[in-house]
Amino acid sequence: MKIGIVCPYSWDVPGGVQFHIRDLADHLIRLGHEVSVLAPADDDTPLPPFVVSAGRAVPVPYNGSVARLNFGFLSAARVRRWLHDGTFDVIHIHEPTSPSLGLLTCWAAQGPIVATFHTSNPRSRAMIAAYPILQPALEKISARIAVSEYARRTLVEHLGGDAVVIPNGVDVAFFESAEPNPEWQGGTIGFIGRIDEPRKGLPVLMKALPAILAERPGTRLLVAGRGDEEEAVAQLPKEMRSSVEFLGMVSDKDKARLLRSVDVYVAPNTGGESFGIILVEAMSAGAPVLASDLDAFAQVLDLGAAGELFANEDAAALATAAVRLLGDPERREELRKRGSAHVRRFDWSTVGADILAVYETVTDGAASVAADERPGLRSRFGLARN
Repeated sequence: MKIGIVCPYSWDVPGGVQFHIRDLADHLIRLGHEVSVLAPADDDTPLPPFVVSAGRAVPVPYNGSVARLNFGFLSAARVRRWLHDGTFDVIHIHEPTSPSLGLLTCWAAQGPIVATFHTSNPRSRAMIAAYPILQPALEKISARIAVSEYARRTLVEHLGGDAVVIPNGVDVAFFESAEPNPEWQGGTIGFIGRIDEPRKGLPVLMKALPAILAERPGTRLLVAGRGDEEEAVAQLPKEMRSSVEFLGMVSDKDKARLLRSVDVYVAPNTGGESFGIILVEAMSAGAPVLASDLDAFAQVLDLGAAGELFANEDAAALATAAVRLLGDPERREELRKRGSAHVRRFDWSTVGADILAVYETVTDGAASVAADERPGLRSRFGLARN
């Protein structure tokens, strides 16, 4: 099958949607499919062979964050050229309502279109206001996927229709087989995310850290991600700042090693999350997870059975739960086992098969419609008009 996938966000700024698309493309290629991904990217960005650049992106406030998107006449021309050259059996657009390549592709594409909705924002005024503009493009979509029940709810409330829920995928074996780094072991808490994006929750974790260190003085916080490190620790007493180690941007290999090494992985995100891929990665690596009780996080953690939850934005609750987990190796081992069992449903062997089933449904449907519209084929196969 020839599959075209559209990424709305800049390839050179890592994020959950980009990682999902990259891993989906890798999985489909390993199965023997021909895949091309269209994505915004700066000119000097090293790209995998299956990614086609749609040109540079610009930062735009979107869904409580700043996304790097690509829009305009030049982008539209590149979309049309990619579609013309690709002659795809199916187009898979991610975030078709964002002001980026997905919407441009919806307008330009012909044939079967599958759309995946990642955003969870049930009170989006912008989406409500934009609906009259979006509607003609969205009507061309053959099938809709939502990465979680909360993303599905956003879709239903703002755009109508429905979607099948297929979660983001993870290569469980990759994280499961990672080698721990001895330097990152021994009383460590892990955090991975953009340091300077408040909704990722690092300020909440920093606020909780003094109470954690008061109870467990040897604890270290390992932070992986880009952002202003000095600003991140500014609220901490100076004598405690040495307990925080910034690792900067880490490779996929080192991310897996970090998750295999820490005693507790903390996800203090404060909102705007429709899924929580980092939780799945942490469980795959065997890290006990402590997360804010966002609806999407609770769903990923099996309502608290596969990881512990604390009240969102409550630094005191985070500290209490972290201290308890750090001092209870039996509970951590229990969470490791539960998480490792629960995470199997997110492996690409399952998620990829579900996505392929959607592709096959829409391409089969398109073939049936084409056959029904051609009298020669109708008579050949004994079909008649009603």
